[in-house]
Amino acid sequence: MPNGTIVEPYYVLEYPTWVNVVALTKNQEVILVKQYRHGLKKTILELPSGAVETEDFFPIEAAKRELLEETGYTSNHFIETGILSPNPATHTNLTHCFLATDVECVADLKLDVTEQIDVVLLPLEKVIEGIENNVLLQTLHISSLFFALKKLGKVQFY
Repeated sequence: MPNGTIVEPYYVLEYPTWVNVVALTKNQEVILVKQYRHGLKKTILELPSGAVETEDFFPIEAAKRELLEETGYTSNHFIETGILSPNPATHTNLTHCFLATDVECVADLKLDVTEQIDVVLLPLEKVIEGIENNVLLQTLHISSLFFALKKLGKVQFY
C-alpha cells in the first residue's frame, strides 16, 4: 500500500489492453454477439470485443479487426468514446471503447477456435431495454454503450 503496508496474499491479474465496439447500422441497429460465457455458465449477448494484439499498433486497429472477425461488419467511421479500467484493484489493463457508425456486412466471420458466435442485430431502443431487463450483463459493455449513447446525443447531463 502507499504507506508501505504489505497485504498478503494479494493477486494482480495481468491482461492486455481490451477493446469494445458499439457498431450501428444505417438503420440504427446494434451489432451484438451471442456467445457462451463459462463464468456465468450462460449464453449471453455482448458487444464485439477483444484484446489488442501485437500486430495492432493502436487500439482502434484492434477494434476494427475484432468487429470484422466476430461479425463480418466494418465501417469507415470509428471514434473512441472512452477508456475504462476493468478493475483498478486487481487488473493491470484498460479497455478502450469505440463507436462505429454506418457499419455494413462485408465478410464472413473469422472466429478463433475458442469462439462460437452468433451475430444478432437489435434496434438501438431494444438494446437499451436489454440493459434495463438484464439481457445485457457485461459491465464493460454497458459502460461502452453509455459512452456511445452520450456521443450520439441520447444521454444528456443537466
